[in-house]
Amino acid sequence: MVRVIRVRRFAPVLLSLAIAETTVAQTLEEKIELLEQALAQQQQRLEQQQQQLREQQDRIQLQKRKLEDQQLGLELLRSDVLMQSRGAGPAQPAQQSGQIQLAENQQQPKPVGQAPKQSQQQRRPVVAELAEVGGVLTPKGVLVLEPSLQYAHSDVNRVTFRGIEILSSLGIGILEAVDADRDTLTASLTGRLGVTQRLELELKVPFVSRSDKESALIPQLDDDPVDSSSLDGSGIGDIEAAFHYQLNNGEDGWPYFILNGRLKLANGRGPFDVDRDDEGIGRELATGSGFYSFEPSITALYPSAPAVFFANLGYLFNISDDVDKIIGAGSDAGAQEIGKVDPGDAVRMSFGMGYSINERAAFTLGFKNDWIQATKTTINGVELSSSQLNIGSILMGYSYQLKPNVGINLNLEFGITDDAPDMLMTFRMPFSNKVF
Repeated sequence: MVRVIRVRRFAPVLLSLAIAETTVAQTLEEKIELLEQALAQQQQRLEQQQQQLREQQDRIQLQKRKLEDQQLGLELLRSDVLMQSRGAGPAQPAQQSGQIQLAENQQQPKPVGQAPKQSQQQRRPVVAELAEVGGVLTPKGVLVLEPSLQYAHSDVNRVTFRGIEILSSLGIGILEAVDADRDTLTASLTGRLGVTQRLELELKVPFVSRSDKESALIPQLDDDPVDSSSLDGSGIGDIEAAFHYQLNNGEDGWPYFILNGRLKLANGRGPFDVDRDDEGIGRELATGSGFYSFEPSITALYPSAPAVFFANLGYLFNISDDVDKIIGAGSDAGAQEIGKVDPGDAVRMSFGMGYSINERAAFTLGFKNDWIQATKTTINGVELSSSQLNIGSILMGYSYQLKPNVGINLNLEFGITDDAPDMLMTFRMPFSNKVF
């Protein structure tokens, strides 16, 4: 009985404790639920902020790419003012030029105050590369693809007197007049890549189409005084690979110096690879020189806004080869055994000035000259030498920037020596794109 009374006495207390415990549990659950909701809301806001941040980063990257494209376009626009031939040597003159820029001088930035004005010597000249002899370099990470079309024409009119000259106005013998027209059309694709701010690599693949027409007039002959012939030839020309390296930054009034190296392969059909008849006369024209060659050179560029003066000096090494072929087995003179052939080396020189008219247009004036040594050929065990050649040409070039990464260029060469082609014209359209 006493226990029952005690239980009844403490029952209200026990009930209050149970109710209080239940209330505390419910309060904790509500707090946890509220915290979870708040955490979910914060997580949602964080995700939204991250999404906004990603969108802002994408917009920043897009603006950065646009800025880089605009800067590249401006540099390429100002660059194309020096457009001289950049071919493989005297056997096959060719021109190619692309938009490129010099490596930047390292300048220490000033955190406050007005930026110091750069001196003319400190500004990097933005000019087009010198075709064939190298120039300022393609920017790092930029790939330039340049299709080009080149046309060369030579017209040789020669009158030769074969006989004995008694007086200046009297001769006994035969008078021969020769007229030869030579046309060459070359389509090429050139690629240049800026590996670093100072190093550029280049590769050129040409396709050559040639046509020669020659007629000889001998008035003293009664029967058929005119002898004419026509030959054609087409195919892949000699592939070229080159590098260009900038040696200095052009500081303290010094010009920029560019070291160049060009290797020409012998993959084209050479003069000893063409088909010939029994008389040893070729039935087609060669599309390559038939010999490997290497040309080191150095280029100097001196900026004097709005012009850039340039000069180049190089030496072309033609590598000799043992041909070991017999031609003209059915001729009256008999078979001719061709042994070792050593093409003549050449000293090459050029100079001129590039001038920027405005932000889109530019032109170039210059002169180049190649002194080609005699070619030595062993025929039937006897070494024979050809005459030396002097090829001098006046250079003219025009360029116009269509878009920030697309330009058009027209190069002209006019021969001023007897051995030079009468006219050589090259049209180029370089496309540039940043690849890394």
